Amino acid sequence: MSDPKVKDFNELTSFLGDYGLFQILIIVLLSLAAIPSGYMGVVMVFISDTPEYHCKESIDSTRNGTDVEQRSWIGPDSCSRYKVNGSWTQTAGLSNDTEQCVDGWVFSTEIYSSTVVSEWDLVCEHAWKVPFSTSLFFVGVLIGSLISGPFSDRFGRKPVFFFTMVLQSVTALIQATSVSWVMFCVLNCLKGLGQVSNYGTSLILGSEMLGPSARMKFGLLAQGVCYGIGYALLPLFAYFIRGWRMLLVASAIPGLIYIPMWWVIPESPRWLLQKGRVDEAELVIRNAAKRNRVPVPEVIFRAGQCLELMKDKGEEEMTHTYLDLVRTPNMRNITILGVFIWMSSAMVYFGLSLNTSNLNGNVYLNCFISAAIDIAVYVATGLLVNRAPRPTLLFCMLILCGIMLLLIQLVPEDMLVMLKVFALVGRMGSTSAYIFLFVFFTELMPTVVRNMGLGITTTAAFAGSILSPYVIYMGVYSRVLPYIIFGTVCLMAAAAGLFLPDTRNSKLPDLISQARPIRSCFCCCPEKTAAVQSDTTGDCRERNNRSPC
Repeated sequence: MSDPKVKDFNELTSFLGDYGLFQILIIVLLSLAAIPSGYMGVVMVFISDTPEYHCKESIDSTRNGTDVEQRSWIGPDSCSRYKVNGSWTQTAGLSNDTEQCVDGWVFSTEIYSSTVVSEWDLVCEHAWKVPFSTSLFFVGVLIGSLISGPFSDRFGRKPVFFFTMVLQSVTALIQATSVSWVMFCVLNCLKGLGQVSNYGTSLILGSEMLGPSARMKFGLLAQGVCYGIGYALLPLFAYFIRGWRMLLVASAIPGLIYIPMWWVIPESPRWLLQKGRVDEAELVIRNAAKRNRVPVPEVIFRAGQCLELMKDKGEEEMTHTYLDLVRTPNMRNITILGVFIWMSSAMVYFGLSLNTSNLNGNVYLNCFISAAIDIAVYVATGLLVNRAPRPTLLFCMLILCGIMLLLIQLVPEDMLVMLKVFALVGRMGSTSAYIFLFVFFTELMPTVVRNMGLGITTTAAFAGSILSPYVIYMGVYSRVLPYIIFGTVCLMAAAAGLFLPDTRNSKLPDLISQARPIRSCFCCCPEKTAAVQSDTTGDCRERNNRSPC
């Protein structure tokens, strides 16, 4: 049993209140940072969309005035053309023999003035480069998730948060000047290093400075809604900026404007305490109290009271690594389940997001409708999150998505409205599950490895999202195949989510020994755990008695 005199961070800082000026400022500023993250991941929907195209007519036919203005006269499809009989010195005509588009392609400018596809002729035998360039973005995010976790736990939440903000903005600016497809892909990968790493770090930074009530409203309502607003701004910008280069420039500006907030947003006091920097942690809390206009105790973190916040007998002076995520049974269970659920949810979420241009209808309107649905889902999730156990809520979200996507195969192809409704309702489930996972696993991971834990799970997530463009590409061969794959993956993730422990109305764990055991319905706490983790085993027995299973 722990010393009753030992208090946790929330108790020691309770004099600040829940919604003072300091908390509101943190919620607003960190939520606004989610706006660039909202569109950076899906801007490829517009800049890499494939306009209508056909082969350029033969130079010989052009010189001899052959009428090849109609596409049906140029070739049987968009990737070949009819050969020209004769030469430029003779009367030329079109034969029945075909050849490749050796003179290039003509792209429609009805929707876009230019995309990367029309810029570098990424069609026909080069069409594979489009999903590949999108996947490289997620490769960058995967690498960034691995790097940002240990860096954030070692050097602080604030430096990593602002570094990733600068990274995604500056690379987008440079990407707009790309002179080749290879340069574009390399910069797309670098841009991915910052996007979701920035979002995840801002969530952790805010969660560690807010109380349980404000934390949930911040993670799901404020930050989630701003993420959706960023997504909604994308079709608006894309509608008025039809060229891919200027669209990238516009996407970089909000992130650059945000940089002066470095002098306003403080470092996480929880992280400072974990590093033994008590004076700096106290300074952050005193400045917060000054903003909230509340009296401050003479000493906020007394040696005996903050002992548990900084270290305990089993974790004294320990440098934590990724191995700590699998060292104990509780952490190992949470990490393994998290990797699978995140990978599945992200593959479906980004797959359905990137599939916007393949839905029938106006691409700008489809994207805006998807963003509006996302915002409504964030609000609904934020209102429901404390009304049901976390695993049950996650299960319902993923089941909804899986069933809707699997039902698409039963809808006749001529019922386009019904197809779109099923796809959008399925996306509602995947969106709520994906955004909910950030909050859920922030509560599951202890402070000492929280960023590394979220780093490894988001890495798994973007390993899944690397596959999503190729799953969408399978729609070329079968319209319903991508939905069958996404729906099946959702059902498997929903079943796995039921194993996770419930964290509703719980304190954030600070130490690895405080990690929660998985749910008793599926796995009882092993006896050997009791000897090592008596506190958490007691929690498990208590949950066993309360379990509805």
